[in-house]
Parts: sequence; structure tokens; C-alpha cells
Amino acid sequence: MKQKDFDVIIIGGSYSGLSASMSLGRSLRQVVVIDSGLPCNRQTPHSHNFITQDGEKPAVISAKAKLQVELYKTVHFYNGLAIKAIKKENGFEVSTESGEVFNSRKILFASGVKDLFPQIKGFADCWGISVLHCPYCHGYEVKNQKTAIIANGEMAFEYAKLISNWTKDLRLCTNGKSELTLEQAQILKKKGISIFEDEIDSFEHNDGYVSNIVFRNQEKVEVKAIYSKPPFEQHCSLSADLGCDINQQGLVKVDAMQKTNVPGIYASGDCTTQMRSVAIAVSTGSFAGAVINKDLIDEDFA
Repeated sequence: MKQKDFDVIIIGGSYSGLSASMSLGRSLRQVVVIDSGLPCNRQTPHSHNFITQDGEKPAVISAKAKLQVELYKTVHFYNGLAIKAIKKENGFEVSTESGEVFNSRKILFASGVKDLFPQIKGFADCWGISVLHCPYCHGYEVKNQKTAIIANGEMAFEYAKLISNWTKDLRLCTNGKSELTLEQAQILKKKGISIFEDEIDSFEHNDGYVSNIVFRNQEKVEVKAIYSKPPFEQHCSLSADLGCDINQQGLVKVDAMQKTNVPGIYASGDCTTQMRSVAIAVSTGSFAGAVINKDLIDEDFA
């Protein structure tokens, strides 16, 4: 890419980054979107709860979005991995794995997160297909089916309460000794939610569609869907390298305007919120783009 200087560098070219780039392109801003092509929902067969796109394949949504953004000639795309970023007197410098160097006045991190899967055989194969994290995204499709939750402690109790809205055929797998209080366990049992404390060995599945949970004692529990919230890390560490605050959940901390604590750096989408969905990623990206443009205007008038 010949052009090296931009108004904004966007790191992450999935739903939030694309949405922000459209806002900025429509504001006549020179933008480069750096993307490595690894969205967290790349294995998910269908996206839901996003009006006008309900049931569409995630890759189709992003491909259509990119085609539309490419119509704005001030928005440029770079396929690669950003590996270094430094703050300069008048902005930022970002270097890529292949040695390209870009400069900008502002940076938006729309880089998402990377899920860290447990050592359960079949978990990764089923992730996003029949092992789910969000009932609002996928709960309707598996409503009233045999369902399991893998969680423990307070989170398990709250998760079980939530998922019971979509199915009463529910069991909780703590994958080890239960950390529920006696009162919590009694409440769940009264609601017909069985509790399994044995450690999980594997999932039996067919092309990602689970059929059984297999425990280490070789006991099996038939299920058609599993909910789990594995730990995660930031897909891109550069925001932290630049001094952006990371909260206790491991998310980039932003204010109501999608601004980080570092002047000139913004963040949107999954890297900033536990409410991970295409709709929210698009919303926060669009808003961040508008905020960045307004800040650039104010600086030029100062």
C-alpha cells in the first residue's frame, strides 16, 4: 500500500471495524483498516438477533458490509497483523508483521477477543455450533431441547436462571466440585435442574453438533446444546501496550463515547463489552466512527 498517512487507523475489520469505517468514510476521512481475518464467530453457521440479517451466515454479513464500505474511496483495507504501535507527538505509528508502517491521528481498536477453550475433547469443534455462549444470539434455535450449562459458583447459578427461560430440560455441569451455596443448589433442584459435579472428558458430536457429554467416569449425559462462557484474552495486545486501561473482565475500558483513557485512542465491539453480538458490535462501531470524526473536526478548529 503506497499511502502511509491516515486520519484514522482501525485495527480489526469485522462488524465493529467495518461499521466504524463506514461512518468515517461517509465523513470523508482517510482510513486504513488492518485486519488479520480471524473473527471469533468464524465457525458459527448462522447469526441471529440482528434485524434485517436474522439467520444469515456471519461471513455473508461481513462480506456484504465490506463491499459496501469499499465504495467509499477514502477507506482502505490492509490484510495483515498489526504487531506494534507507538504514540508520537502528533498521533500514532502502527507496524505490521510484514513490515508495513502506517501513521494516523487517531486509532480505533475493534479487534475483538480470543476465546480460551478448556481441555475438553470436542469443545473447540462444537464452539459456535452447539456449544453456545449467548441465549439471545442462539437460544431460540435450541429452545425446549436437552441443554447443559458448564459453569460453577455464582456465575453458574445466574447462568442457569437465565437459560431456564429458553428450556426447562436443563442440567448444570460444574466440571469439578460444586462451588454453589447450599441455598443455590436447593433452588436449582427445586426448578428441576440436575447438578453434575464429575469432571468432563469429552463431547460426542457430529460435525460440531453435540449428542452427549462424556464424564471422566465414563458416564454420559445426552444433550443437544451446551452453554459455556470460557475465559478470553484480547485478540490484540496493542491497546494495553499503548497504556489503555483493561478492566477486571479483561476488556478495554471505554467511556460512553467509546474513548479509552489514552487521548486519541478509541475502542468498540467485543473487545470492550461482555455483551458480544453482531448488533452491538455494529452499533458501537458506528458510534465510535462518528465520535472520532467530531473530535478531528474540533481539533482542526482549535
